[in-house]
Amino acid sequence: MQVKREIRVVGIDDAPFSFKKDKECLVVGVVVRGKEYLDGVLSCRIKVDGMDATEKFADMINYSHFKDQLRAIFLDGISYAGFNMVNIKELYEMTGIPVIVIIRKMPNKHEFIEAMKRLDDWEERVKAVEVAGEIKKMVNKKGTIYFQHHGCDEKKARELIKKSIKRAAIPECLRMAHLIARGIVEGESGRGR
Repeated sequence: MQVKREIRVVGIDDAPFSFKKDKECLVVGVVVRGKEYLDGVLSCRIKVDGMDATEKFADMINYSHFKDQLRAIFLDGISYAGFNMVNIKELYEMTGIPVIVIIRKMPNKHEFIEAMKRLDDWEERVKAVEVAGEIKKMVNKKGTIYFQHHGCDEKKARELIKKSIKRAAIPECLRMAHLIARGIVEGESGRGR
């Protein structure tokens, strides 16, 4: 199955937040057609170190008028607003849309799990790490990234990633989501990634 050039995808990233001051964190979803056109912006709020990211992301997508057109959900990792973990299997089951997790640097799984142990319900969060599955490497013209996927096979995940990259090593929808989220919270975005 070949992926069309201008499929619609959504990229989700969280905004900057303070562990000391903030109880919630803004999350932005950017709907992009292929890698060229920004079609829309979604948003929600999740609890810092909470357990509501999977459900909130699913609601944000399911109640959007873009939902029926989306062919992939791109996540910037599985940890949002601290350790508010996204269970990508559940997110796929709740939306029916393949989920692709983009990781810029290969994480140290042991250190990541150890850091989560400071929270009372850390075992539940570890499930999200285990469900995300094997981390795969992808080299493109812009650099090296890593990814996980659920709801599509590895070949389709690679093709979706490739068709979504324009200015950086990561899909354009994630780059835009990062810039928009940062600009809203800090008043100005950086130069991108």
